[in-house]
Amino acid sequence: MENNLKKLEQTIGYQFTAKSLLEQAMTHSSYANERHLGKLGCNERLEFLGDAVLELISSDFLYKKFRNNQEGELTKKRASMVCEKSLAYCAREFGLPEFILLGRGEEMMGGRKRDSIVSDALESLIGAMYLDGGFEPAQAFVMKFILNDLEDKRIFYDSKTVLQEMVQEGGNHPVEYRLLKEEGPDHSKSFTVEALINGKSMGTGTGHTKKAAEQAAALEAIRSIK
Repeated sequence: MENNLKKLEQTIGYQFTAKSLLEQAMTHSSYANERHLGKLGCNERLEFLGDAVLELISSDFLYKKFRNNQEGELTKKRASMVCEKSLAYCAREFGLPEFILLGRGEEMMGGRKRDSIVSDALESLIGAMYLDGGFEPAQAFVMKFILNDLEDKRIFYDSKTVLQEMVQEGGNHPVEYRLLKEEGPDHSKSFTVEALINGKSMGTGTGHTKKAAEQAAALEAIRSIK
């Protein structure tokens, strides 16, 4: 565990003074329950704090970057930037899932691939950094790993919306998604979906949920169009 934490510190470019905070940030409730650490031993409280810190940093960023946007537009941008799917995408970009401590049952059920668990761990990490070093290191981390390359990231984590906007600009009918295949046991299903524009298949994608498969299909469609 100690080596893993050191590797994570090297990855994010921040050395914790209180190593216990980093360990707790990576502790999922399933791991805490198995080791009888209690509810206070998992990362849920840190996630609560990190969520608030992230909202402040992202709000400040958007307020300064998009000076002509109204409150509603800024709220919409913030919601898409810090939603579960986008945070999970950002976390996977720097390999955070491998550092999460999961209980054996959760591990076997594929918990490391669940967006909710990965995004919660990311917010917990932000909360831990805030407690350990204050606002500045937390802000630097968010700017580097979450708020960088926003437009390119949006194509990946919000490909369905991007594709729909592209289709509307071209005057085409709304994108349709058709389930082609569903296989695997209940705890680890795999779905294959195709994206159709004006009845023509433009891309296919596979995922552990229908929504994930649709996002993957939309990404392929975007690549086809471009």
